[in-house]
Amino acid sequence: MESIENENLYKILQISIDSSTSDIKKAYRKKALKLHPDKNPDNPDAAKEFHKLSKILEILTDESARKAYDRVLKARQEAQIRHQALDSKRKKLKEDLDAREQFKSNQQKQKSAEQLLKEEIERLRKEGSKQVEEEIALVTQQIFNERNNQNTDIEREESDKFRIKIKWKANKNDDKNGGYNEEILRKILLKYGDINVLVMSSKKKGSALIEYKTKRAAEMAIDLEKGLIENPLNLEWVNPPISSTSKGTTIKDSDFESIVLMKLRQAEERKKLIAQMMAEDKND
Repeated sequence: MESIENENLYKILQISIDSSTSDIKKAYRKKALKLHPDKNPDNPDAAKEFHKLSKILEILTDESARKAYDRVLKARQEAQIRHQALDSKRKKLKEDLDAREQFKSNQQKQKSAEQLLKEEIERLRKEGSKQVEEEIALVTQQIFNERNNQNTDIEREESDKFRIKIKWKANKNDDKNGGYNEEILRKILLKYGDINVLVMSSKKKGSALIEYKTKRAAEMAIDLEKGLIENPLNLEWVNPPISSTSKGTTIKDSDFESIVLMKLRQAEERKKLIAQMMAEDKND
């Protein structure tokens, strides 16, 4: 398979080279929904094609990597235009002259531009891309909604309203990720309401993203949840809902009682979770 940096990524997404980041993401989502492995169970290359699409999004949504790629793409397109404009005799003459006089210089320039692009792609591979993780999670959830006859035209702006960033202390070499994994986080956070998506960062320790189905569930999680005593959680909105900044000045008795009961359940569940983790460590 041809290396991704040697392909026309804009052509694959069916967009122009001057497309905005928003246009790139829309084109990605449209194509990702068609190529997702869950929609192509009979295609053995479906996962590979979907992964390739994610790498394209990763390069084109990173400003530095996209500039490096655009330089290489434009240089190749200009060279192709010049090459096609020559007739066979002039083409042969040009190739001979380039081989004698300009081959070394052109080779060094091309190598420099392509090397820069490869370095940017390697940087993205090591650092990961938050935008790509969010888009993959959104596409996966949209396909899940289609299977359950839910609204298939869900907009990203709507789901953003109930998305929360989760952070905690964890060293990059910590195999236990500071005491948290997806199962533990789901147990801790599910008590506030139904969860659409919970994504653990694959590149960065101590980081996750959760999306609740309702605004109230998300607000209660942010207001009440502290996580494990020995390593607290920090929950923040990805994009705070406008109404979340203008809460009322009065609290109903029923709301107060539910909050108190929830805190009691939260404390009890935390004790059980800690006891379970200690027992598992002892067995290990």
